[in-house]
Amino acid sequence: MARIGLQLYSVRTDCAKDLVGTLSKVSKMGYQAVEFAGYHGRDAKQLRNILQDLNLVCCGTHTGLETLLDDQLMKTVEFNAVLGNKYLIVPGLKEEYRNSISAWEKTAEIFNSIAEKIKPYGMKTGYHNHWVEFEELEGKIPMDIFFQRASKDVIMQFDTGNAMRKGGNVIEYLKKFPGRSDTIHIKEFSAANDKAIVGEGDIPWKEVIELCQTIGNTEWYIIEQESYAYEPMECVEKCLINFIKLLKN
Repeated sequence: MARIGLQLYSVRTDCAKDLVGTLSKVSKMGYQAVEFAGYHGRDAKQLRNILQDLNLVCCGTHTGLETLLDDQLMKTVEFNAVLGNKYLIVPGLKEEYRNSISAWEKTAEIFNSIAEKIKPYGMKTGYHNHWVEFEELEGKIPMDIFFQRASKDVIMQFDTGNAMRKGGNVIEYLKKFPGRSDTIHIKEFSAANDKAIVGEGDIPWKEVIELCQTIGNTEWYIIEQESYAYEPMECVEKCLINFIKLLKN
């Protein structure tokens, strides 16, 4: 049964002010894990100790592609080994890696190479989409090109809300690339309300959950909220409450 984590970018201002206090509140809300997007001046051992004290684990890190290349790769592997994290997710790409279909194909091969190198350490890499991946490029959809070329060891961390902004259909992609969504970003999209929280928009969550549970190979649902009808901490708590209800329905 997949568990629920929080992408800490959702509460980045709170984390910058008081990381331990914020993580404590996140744990008390009922989140089981967090995905980092920056480390707020802590090393891996400090972060792991904080998480352990709060009964949390790390369900991923968002790390730039450059941290997974050349002599940086083993430093990143060592950091995440101490942290207790096995999911090294790239949250976006510089222009040079995505400015043509050929670039997307070459980038997929780079990810394949990284995936092979970190497999002995029990780790996986993956890619997290925004919306550019669904904008037609040279008559093709980059998201399709990348994941068709990427090996099955490369995680498709599908960001539901980001994708919907450009017509990327999560149902279509979960079916097209089964077994690739070890972690998935749970983010709402609403054509009528750009501050909608999870469960209050247009995404067919019931079907998404069913596919994650059957063909997605999903270990972690990772909630992310980037627009705020309330204070960020209140938003992520409401998202969690709503998503738990969706899981039970």
